[in-house]
Amino acid sequence: MSQKRQQEDGKARSEGNFSEDKRRKLKNVVQDVMRMQSLQRYLEPLIRRVVKEEVESALKRHLSSIKQNSRKEMCTTESRSLQLHFLNNLSLPVFTGARIEGEDCFAIKVALVDASTGKIVSTGPESSAKVEIAVLEGDFDGDDNNIWTREEFISNIVREREGKKPLLTGDAFLNLKEGIGFIGEISFTDNSSWTRSRRFRLGARVVDNFDGTIVREAKTESFIVRDHRGELYKKHHPPSLLDEVWRLEKIGKDGAFHRRLSRENIKTVKDFLTLLVINPPRLRHILGTGMSAKMWEVTIEHAQTCVLDKKIYMYSPHGSPQKTGVVFNIVGQLLGLLSECQYIPTEKLSETERVDAQNLVIAAFEHWEGVVSFDDESSLTGGISQLSNVLLSSSITTTEKSNASTLLASYRTGGFDYAQPDPASPDIMPSTYPVGSASGLDDYALHDLSPAFGTKVGLFLERIGNSWRKL
Repeated sequence: MSQKRQQEDGKARSEGNFSEDKRRKLKNVVQDVMRMQSLQRYLEPLIRRVVKEEVESALKRHLSSIKQNSRKEMCTTESRSLQLHFLNNLSLPVFTGARIEGEDCFAIKVALVDASTGKIVSTGPESSAKVEIAVLEGDFDGDDNNIWTREEFISNIVREREGKKPLLTGDAFLNLKEGIGFIGEISFTDNSSWTRSRRFRLGARVVDNFDGTIVREAKTESFIVRDHRGELYKKHHPPSLLDEVWRLEKIGKDGAFHRRLSRENIKTVKDFLTLLVINPPRLRHILGTGMSAKMWEVTIEHAQTCVLDKKIYMYSPHGSPQKTGVVFNIVGQLLGLLSECQYIPTEKLSETERVDAQNLVIAAFEHWEGVVSFDDESSLTGGISQLSNVLLSSSITTTEKSNASTLLASYRTGGFDYAQPDPASPDIMPSTYPVGSASGLDDYALHDLSPAFGTKVGLFLERIGNSWRKL
């Protein structure tokens, strides 16, 4: 009996243990399932993101490889392909509504060039291709080797702003003739301030198709397009003698420098250059400390690009030897001395002679009625008859005399002190600034003129001076 009960108890315990094991296993399974679901909830976005990044990275590498191969093929092909080129630079600055021109007011020239030889393609169907002129983004540069694809060129073409006129107006197409074409009347209708680089480029591309022949596009350097209202205050490059003085760089119209110069009767570029040659410290003083040394240099460099006319002037002071005179140009730059019928150019004068000659030039502006003008050097160095005719026909006009007297008032205000400024000053400058090119009068045989001829010239000059004094 006892044995039977023990067996039943053992069986019950065994069944209980089995049930407990099943529950534990079931619990573990449920927990595993729950952990898997929780893990899946966190892993799925992670896996998706990793997969997406890997796919995008692989796609980028693939596209980059395709693009690189395309450029390599392009480079390989371009060694025997054709290219468009702009043969001259644009005339800057560029304003809206104004014709786009090349430097020195020439039309912009476009040429078709063989990339392998660098020569202009003057024969074949390509030499008569139709070319379109387009506006490009100013920061469009291509790759490190300045190479771009056709797609990149097209994607950098700038279109007009919404509601605006086409960016270029006029004839944006041209036809090459023997490989060369000229851009016609085109101008901008809008400025470049609204673009990402605030600058434009001009681009040129061939419109025609030549059975697979690659013709690479051309582009200019980047430039700013300003509103046409700024053209009223445009600086001239180079300036002319009769330009108002505010046309010079760093001198704004009706600005402080312009007003200071006007008060001293410095109204034109000619006036500015004359005072620069005759008395540079005086000119620097007029402009004042508001003009920095750097600004001064920029203004002077711009003024000195002015193209001077060929007229030359000679002055023989009253009471001096009849065979002596000083020769200078229209802005007072010393060219040389006439002494005993011999011409001595500036570079061959001693320091003392140069100072004396420069003082004679100053005296010439003080006694302008005694100055005689010549059309050019040959008029001065011609024969007796020619020289006499020139002296009779080229005497200083009343207008020139009046202008010289007015300008001289400014010189007298500052005196003619040629003392150098303090070397410690940042505005230190030479006492005389060269303007234009030096005359080549020493190439003429003035030294071969006879003493009798020199005497006649001196007497004639003195007679002219006396006549002016009577006026």
